[in-house]
Amino acid sequence: MNDIYESSALVPAHQDSVLLTSFNDHSETFPSRSTRRTRRFRGLDLLRSCACDVPAHNYTYSFEPKPDWSTVYGSASEISQYFSDFASKYTLEKYIKTLHQVNGAQWIESECKWSIKIKNLSSGEAIVDSCDVLINAGGYLNEWRWPKIPGLHNYKGKLLHSANWDDTVSLEGKNIGLIGNGSSGVQILPAVQPSAGTLTAFIRSPNWIISTVGTEQRAYTETEIKNFTYKPKALTALRKANEAVLNSYFTLYLQDSPLQAAIAATCATKMKQELKGDILTEKLIPTWGVGCRRLTPGPGYLESLSKDNVSVIYGEVLELTEQGCKCDDGKEYFLDILICATGFDTSYKPRFPVLGHGGKNMQDTWAEEPKSYLGIAAPEFPNMFMFLGPNSPIGNGPVLPAIGK
Repeated sequence: MNDIYESSALVPAHQDSVLLTSFNDHSETFPSRSTRRTRRFRGLDLLRSCACDVPAHNYTYSFEPKPDWSTVYGSASEISQYFSDFASKYTLEKYIKTLHQVNGAQWIESECKWSIKIKNLSSGEAIVDSCDVLINAGGYLNEWRWPKIPGLHNYKGKLLHSANWDDTVSLEGKNIGLIGNGSSGVQILPAVQPSAGTLTAFIRSPNWIISTVGTEQRAYTETEIKNFTYKPKALTALRKANEAVLNSYFTLYLQDSPLQAAIAATCATKMKQELKGDILTEKLIPTWGVGCRRLTPGPGYLESLSKDNVSVIYGEVLELTEQGCKCDDGKEYFLDILICATGFDTSYKPRFPVLGHGGKNMQDTWAEEPKSYLGIAAPEFPNMFMFLGPNSPIGNGPVLPAIGK
């Protein structure tokens, strides 16, 4: 192998046995555009608003522990710093070109090489380069999306997305709307509520809100951090204990399993205790099994729904007007700011055209069903590999162990 071009990855660069260049369209010094980095709410309290739902000591590469995590569940800023420090430690920055956006890749049969179309986002320069091996390490959640609501961009207020946060927007005293009650929405609502004048949560479907797995969020003491730093075996023991807890939840995802039934009963009891009123209880506690959708730890979320400045609207947002949201209850809700916590494109299709044998475009061949070999390669696309491709082990627990191995 001579050259490898990849969307964004640190692990291949860490295996420094080939000449490698990583292109990244992110504008900041942090070298890898991870989902956690994309979901940045830096204008909010990071401890409460954007944190990982896996214990921080297990949200690392297996070979690169971080003994000085400040909290049980790492914040977005601290996770970003972990990867930045990793890149610096192993001098990986030399392989990475930020503000370079990959716009296309084509397999050249006569040369047995990939031709890569790149745009320098600083200068606007169009670049064409080539490589022997192409790695798409863009990840599973890398293309955030607006909700498909008619009139979205007719709205004259400030429109925000949880994955593309504008730090310059002040929320203080504003009439704020929030669409979405998934993993991002349940973090945003309790962080926004104290500063909002009014906060209207638009909820289309119920969701299981669970307690954090293993232990509640808290800050590690100085003594604990010193112990992890100077007694590596103690840190390893904690990481193994955390993994044991996470792995024990596997049967939760089996329909009608005893564990699924037990956790559903526990969650329902907890939600009823924290929700105030029969309507909230009826609308927000699901009737379907725990694990059918992503489990959502939400410290402070349920309590916030009952605050005086919070209104909960159930049903569909039919359209956006210039002043706010018109819903299927026939009412229009006037808003200064609308926050869309509406997630990512999860189709596995690459963001840019990838043309393999005979000009086949992966965007088309994967339009209905993505097919791959062990989640790392695909037929008709020679010398192309991927991280976290279709059927990768990303449903239960952290993805970093799967990436690192």
